[in-house]
Amino acid sequence: MLNKTYPKHDINEVFTWMDQVLSVGDCANNAMDELKFVNRLFAALPAEGVEYGMQFLNGNKNLPKACDEILPLYIRFVNLASYCEDIEFLRNIPAKPTSEDIKKRMDVNNELDDLEKPFCMPLLGFKFNSEIKDNTIDTNNINANPEEDTETKEGTSDLHLMNAVASVFICEDPYKTALFYENSCGFATYHLDDETMPHIRISRDNIDIVLVASANGKKAIPNREAYGIPYDMYIYASEPKMLELELVGKDVKIIKPLPAPTESSNVNREFVFEDIDGRHICVSQREAM
Repeated sequence: MLNKTYPKHDINEVFTWMDQVLSVGDCANNAMDELKFVNRLFAALPAEGVEYGMQFLNGNKNLPKACDEILPLYIRFVNLASYCEDIEFLRNIPAKPTSEDIKKRMDVNNELDDLEKPFCMPLLGFKFNSEIKDNTIDTNNINANPEEDTETKEGTSDLHLMNAVASVFICEDPYKTALFYENSCGFATYHLDDETMPHIRISRDNIDIVLVASANGKKAIPNREAYGIPYDMYIYASEPKMLELELVGKDVKIIKPLPAPTESSNVNREFVFEDIDGRHICVSQREAM
């Protein structure tokens, strides 16, 4: 939660303040890298996109639909601002702290861990390049063209031309399937009419699924029945146990529960649930990249 009053339009002023806060030190080792990363991504936006980012920082969540695709950047921007506010707060140590002061400082310290988690994680198809030696922040050139930084070394690029993937599920009743994923699995539903394929798109986090009705009226057969393959989709999750508990709470059928963690294992921990059409979806733990 933000407590500081921010300028309405001047994002340069915000980045300058962040730079001053983090340059002192006593913060996460990659905090300045996160600032550099966020700054570079804002530099790629048109002036209008930067303006909406400032509106979001100042509490306006009712942004145009066109902002949906870059909303993760705005969220990271606010996350970094919250982090800098917390760092500033912890630096001001009361001469005679009360029990309330101590509790507040403990709460803020605990909050830092959550705020640091997304630092330098991939965002909008880009990933932070730790090999860039120039760590300066050009706050006077916020709308500069960042193309010179996309090619980092031979054979690699910060620009990912393939941004996302969507599985296609053939359904006897796409609307019924969409309701299941929306009500029981936390997905959001988007009704779309593509030029070549009427469909429903459901989304959650980084997962997209396209639901379509069979053109010939035939019922889709799960992979295990058609091909002897146990799963119809494989999902990687950072916290599979939390997701399993959520699905169990919504009465989703669990085919294979998540095993207890062990100190050494040569396989990923995973659980399997069944959707309304009989598909088996495997959710596996994935180590942080």
